[in-house]
Amino acid sequence: MARPFHLNTPLLESVSMTQRVGTPVFLKMENSQPSGSFKIRGIGHLCQQLATDSKGVVCSSGGNAGMAAAYVARKMCVPATIVVPSSTPQLVVQRLRDQGATVNITGKVWDDANTEALRLAETEGLTYVPPFDHPLLWQGHSSVISEVAASLEEKPGAVLLSVGGGGLLCGVIQGLKDVGWTDVPVIAMETVGADCFNAAVKAGRLVTLDDITSEAKCLGAKTVCRKAFEFSQSGEISIISALVTDQQALSAVETFLDEERVLVEMACGAALAAVYSGLVHRLQDEGRLPAPLGPLLVIVCGGSSVDMEQLSHLKHKLHT
Repeated sequence: MARPFHLNTPLLESVSMTQRVGTPVFLKMENSQPSGSFKIRGIGHLCQQLATDSKGVVCSSGGNAGMAAAYVARKMCVPATIVVPSSTPQLVVQRLRDQGATVNITGKVWDDANTEALRLAETEGLTYVPPFDHPLLWQGHSSVISEVAASLEEKPGAVLLSVGGGGLLCGVIQGLKDVGWTDVPVIAMETVGADCFNAAVKAGRLVTLDDITSEAKCLGAKTVCRKAFEFSQSGEISIISALVTDQQALSAVETFLDEERVLVEMACGAALAAVYSGLVHRLQDEGRLPAPLGPLLVIVCGGSSVDMEQLSHLKHKLHT
């Protein structure tokens, strides 16, 4: 079997977060993956299964899936076309090009870019690499939990993660089932304005958002994948869907940078904000999370679409 493209990432205990929550907090540092995020787990696995003899891959992305696809394609010596919406930071476009990818800027949001990627796959005979909605992706992402199970001394009290299209959520749930942790609740975080999963959970059916109004563009799918919604309804694993504002996500990014010396993007800040904004305590007060809580596992999903200039731009935009 071919060697995977992803790394076994560090699992670090956060002293400052532990003090805030009152239970040990462990950070799964997916920001240290070669492509900058967890996406390489699933996309690497999918490409090894589907793209070994490909004339090229095409991926639609707000940033992180594209970075993973471009990295994997370069390692496999396969051409990559990454279709991104116009909301994608120039920094990301340049990093994709640095990986050797052809960048195609189409539409305003990810859904527009995805329509173009599907068209290119059809007309150019390219292998379509979906950013979040495919069983092979979830299978790849599930490795994040098997790694935690191999190194954490006790079962987590809860898993905290961000949701965009739902690929990480599906992978984590598959991973929890694989290791027999089906009684561990998952806290699924989104920002207001990029909340397709929360909207679906509330409505009891898949919902397509009119637009993505959040600055957390990497969470910006207008419809969550069906499998994530099905998991939310099945009751196999308890999934708590919760929202934070862009301001809370950005504040979490800044606090994380100060306390942990790591810069992540706002999509990741949505999960971190559950700790920094006191949401975990509120969920305990409401009886939705147990108190006391066992170790809290936070998946630091990462992000390659942020630098200090971008952070400064976001601060200015959200504070004016």
